[in-house]
Amino acid sequence: MKGFFITGTDTGVGKTRVSSGLLKALARSGLKAVGMKPIASGATMTPEGLRNEDALALQAAASLKRDYALVNPYCFAPPIAPHIAALDAQVEISLDQIRAAYAALCRDADAAVVEGVGGWQVPLSPALELPDLAREFDLPVLLVVGLRLGCLNHAQLTARAIRADGLELAGWVANAVDPDFQRPEANLATLAAELQAPLLGQLPYAPKTRPHEVAGLLKIAATALT
Repeated sequence: MKGFFITGTDTGVGKTRVSSGLLKALARSGLKAVGMKPIASGATMTPEGLRNEDALALQAAASLKRDYALVNPYCFAPPIAPHIAALDAQVEISLDQIRAAYAALCRDADAAVVEGVGGWQVPLSPALELPDLAREFDLPVLLVVGLRLGCLNHAQLTARAIRADGLELAGWVANAVDPDFQRPEANLATLAAELQAPLLGQLPYAPKTRPHEVAGLLKIAATALT
């Protein structure tokens, strides 16, 4: 399966913004693409059940429409660490259930964009961590770097952890999350020198940017198309 596993330097750095844009970019390349957020915490109760805003965004941006249960098999109401939310709900997050949802989601698809939860080292259960999902999906990892004070440390630590876990860092996207961030170009130059992976997009501070607009700012790596 072509595509990306999306992780970030922290929570709230723009993973969904990038993931939704990537889905539109893949569709522009002629690929039938699906989006998935296997685990989400922070949801609203609707007549159809719990719904997470990020998962809904991926569902809407995908060129192949899938049932919400496949896009987001584990959804928890409180916006807290997923393993804590699962413990409170007396649910154990199972790789088997995620694997089955992913297989059904990807049927007849050419590419998948899978968005992680939080940062790279988020625990999911006593026996499962976020890197286990990336290994399961066998997709190259794309790192979203939230441009704000501390991003140099967070980005380099995350890149090292991804590689230490035996996974490919296919590239990174710089996403402006702080309009008052000082010396952004100098920070970008440092990141470009240190991360040793291609910069696949630089997104300006624009919270209301729509997915098709983000798609125009992204460069799809060859790993997504071969």
